Amino acid sequence: MAASAARSAARRLLLPWSARLVRAPGAAQRGVHVGTGRCTVSKAATEVILNVPETRVSPLENGLQVASEDSGLSTCTVGLWIDAGSRYENEKNNGTAHFLEHMAFKGTKKRSQLDLELEIENMGAHLNAYTSREQTVYYAKAFSKDLPRAVEILADIIQNSTLGEAEIERERGVILREMQEVETNLQEVVFDYLHATAYQNTALGRTILGPTENIKSINRNDLVEYITTHYKGPRMVLAAAGGVSHDELLDLAKCHFGNLPSAPEGGLPPLPPCSFTGSEIRIRDDKMPLAHLAIAVEAAGWSDPDTIPLMVANTLIGNWDRSFGGGVNLSSKLAQIACQGNLCHSFQSFNTCYTDTGLWGLYMVCEPSTIQDMVHFVQKEWIRLCTSVTENEVARAKNLLKTNMLLQLDGSTPICEDIGRQMLCYKRRIPIPELEARIEAIDAQTIREICTKYIYDKHPAVAAVGPIEQLPEYSKICSGMYWRRE
Repeated sequence: MAASAARSAARRLLLPWSARLVRAPGAAQRGVHVGTGRCTVSKAATEVILNVPETRVSPLENGLQVASEDSGLSTCTVGLWIDAGSRYENEKNNGTAHFLEHMAFKGTKKRSQLDLELEIENMGAHLNAYTSREQTVYYAKAFSKDLPRAVEILADIIQNSTLGEAEIERERGVILREMQEVETNLQEVVFDYLHATAYQNTALGRTILGPTENIKSINRNDLVEYITTHYKGPRMVLAAAGGVSHDELLDLAKCHFGNLPSAPEGGLPPLPPCSFTGSEIRIRDDKMPLAHLAIAVEAAGWSDPDTIPLMVANTLIGNWDRSFGGGVNLSSKLAQIACQGNLCHSFQSFNTCYTDTGLWGLYMVCEPSTIQDMVHFVQKEWIRLCTSVTENEVARAKNLLKTNMLLQLDGSTPICEDIGRQMLCYKRRIPIPELEARIEAIDAQTIREICTKYIYDKHPAVAAVGPIEQLPEYSKICSGMYWRRE
């Protein structure tokens, strides 16, 4: 349960339309625009915007934020978003946050593991969790009438887990098996290597699951210490979406989470600093049929105003694989080139954001003989974004980004997740019209300037696994990060 969610969370962080934005200076004063032109919103569109359910936010005295959107459904999703992930670990306890997530469902002082599972099953509900590098999430999907029980169960597993020795030993084996499964997923492997080389000797360079030796040695004291250090009111958001009464949710939060500790006298633990290093890691294995590689530059953090242009630029690069039809007719120039030249099996652009940094780049799967050409055309396309991207391309990418962003918010669970994440990052949820207005404000000149700032003549991070003999030397890759007139 926790394992699959943890990996899917990592993939969600790569989606180019992830709406982690903040208000830009003057955003409130600008009119909201839709479409590719600059005309104001029509009366019908205004009515639709006004009918979007309000996101209500209320703080508790201990600092915990309660946020919800009531869409009147018969079902709901409610969860705790905690500002604590693997980034807050050190070399010794790396893997503790994820280990703790596994232990949350193994019994409390009030419920045994069997009692917990039966209660959830009898409600027809789903209970799940995941851990990322900066956040830990526990959430439940249930009928709206069962919201009180769902909140009470979440409070129980967060505050009263027994963390029994027998259960710890059992989960130790489960996590070790999960690590073996992850090692077979080459995309996960490459992204872990990419973080390791991009953020060398810092917390973001470590994996979420932690090294094998840590999993074998983590004990109950490590888990308790992580809870007492990080599970504080100001670092938590109780978010809900679907058929949810905010007043009822607030009363439930006061009842079940009101006793959570607030910030200690010395303040909350500071965010561990991380610095980007242009570098590479190569794991050559000629027995593998395909090469898997990622190349990325340092990008902006969640709250940086450059995040939105980088999202549009990410959408311009796009993604492609051989199962797509009409590759030569796709809007992505790189997709056209890859399809016509048979340069790769697939590629996926990504824009991974963290609090104060990020990774913007491309993951690709290639035949050994096409690696060099594929890397060349990727970099050529990146430089084109810096120098000659057109208004028509940018307009098309903006429309695609807005569409994907809205499609991603289909259902109570993604909406609840959007609320929880944005509340942790910005202490508010950004309205969709504001997001659309800020995306619409981007033009080709903005893309050229921002891409030049982050891509042009920068030393990237490179991670490659498989038959990679034809991958150019790192110095050659660096020389492809600027434009040489011929």
